[in-house]
Amino acid sequence: MTKEARNPNVESKHELAGGAFWGVVADSSPMMIQDEAPKKPVYDLEERTAKFGEAIIRFAKKIPQNPVNNRLIDQMVGAGTSIGANYCEADDGVSKKDFKNKIGTCKKEARETKYFLRMIATAEENLKSEARVLWCEDKELHLIFCKIWRS
Repeated sequence: MTKEARNPNVESKHELAGGAFWGVVADSSPMMIQDEAPKKPVYDLEERTAKFGEAIIRFAKKIPQNPVNNRLIDQMVGAGTSIGANYCEADDGVSKKDFKNKIGTCKKEARETKYFLRMIATAEENLKSEARVLWCEDKELHLIFCKIWRS
């Protein structure tokens, strides 16, 4: 049941951005009605990259150890956790040039992490779906850093 259906005083509604509605109550005073649709999440990029690094660590612990996987795990964990570390450095950059340089490093590390996630998915077929979820988040981070770097 929508909120509009629960509120019999609402005579009309008009959709706004973000899933909110602007409605007119029977007494002609306007009111906001929130639709059931979820709002677009707002992310703190430092927190998002930290959570990604933590997810990479948890994923790495699930990968069986052998000579091939050990090398892939080391590379993936190194690149995946350094994305957030480099973003923290960029955020504290002393100049615009320093900021852009560190964002460029974030971009490179994100691309490298995507590569090693792909290699792990190839080496361990049973972890492919979990690697894919991380790969998708990594792709979004990479696109974010590409956009920041270009601006």
